[in-house]
Amino acid sequence: MGIIATGSYTPPRVLTNFDLEKMVDTSDEWIRTRTGIVERHIADPEVATSDLALQSATAALNAAGLQPGDIDLMVVATVTPDMFFPCTASLLQHALGASNATAFDLVVGCTGFVYGLAVAREMVTTGAYHRALVTGAETLSKITDWQDRGTCVLFGDAAGSAVVAPVPDGHGILSYSLGNDGSNADALKVVAGGSRVPTSAETVANRQHYLQMAGPEVFKFAVRAMVESSEEAVNRAGLTMKDIDLVIPHQANFRIIDAAAKRLGIPLESFVCNVDRYGNTSSASIPLALDEAVRAGRVKSGDHVMLSSFGAGLAWGTMVMRW
Repeated sequence: MGIIATGSYTPPRVLTNFDLEKMVDTSDEWIRTRTGIVERHIADPEVATSDLALQSATAALNAAGLQPGDIDLMVVATVTPDMFFPCTASLLQHALGASNATAFDLVVGCTGFVYGLAVAREMVTTGAYHRALVTGAETLSKITDWQDRGTCVLFGDAAGSAVVAPVPDGHGILSYSLGNDGSNADALKVVAGGSRVPTSAETVANRQHYLQMAGPEVFKFAVRAMVESSEEAVNRAGLTMKDIDLVIPHQANFRIIDAAAKRLGIPLESFVCNVDRYGNTSSASIPLALDEAVRAGRVKSGDHVMLSSFGAGLAWGTMVMRW
């Protein structure tokens, strides 16, 4: 089983570092040097996560030459669902017209797309389903505290999708390594709105519905998680790092990507990096970068491609495939 087509979408509105200089106490130079981010795309107030997902899903189906009715499994990875329930995948299924598809969400933060691919691969491999549509979609601007200069410079909105279906022998998803460390879950979270801290006037006043992050802790975890899970996934595939032709990392911070490249011994030129143009789009970042690489001709038949992610949970996930 493997990816036979991809698609992505970003909302048209662009928020630059210079725009942020007018909103909080920050600077373009500070943001660039610490994150590598130059700009990010922001959805309009009336636009929801499923709206972005519909655009990327449609693009992926078009690239695959399929109709919505050809899909019988849909997985949406997101931490910014349209609402608590029904799941965003159900809303996407209806909007897309994929009436034959079983649909559900995964909530694993920035690792969600890799988790979704792993789930789809196993469910299609059993023969229970034939073609899956996996989407990572986020409107992080809706949960970003635009008064917090430490986090508001980091995030953007986007969606990316992939069609998973049978591929020729020797190609497709070769291996994956997934994991979680719940002992550090407090490092990246939205406190209020769930059953632990229900919504109230007090939680709103205290800005507890916005994303909170312990940046230094996440940075240290991220590099370690990417390296260790990448090594495990490559070993499970029976390969070495020298066999990897292209790496699609989670686009959170250029310094994290650079540090991981050095520790893995893979040239930075083999990494796809678009964090400068989109910022951190959570579960959408890997499918967005993958789709851009596919459309740019950077992914060729027979290439060994590695997807590597980390995020809330704290969770991590790396997948190796032969294109």
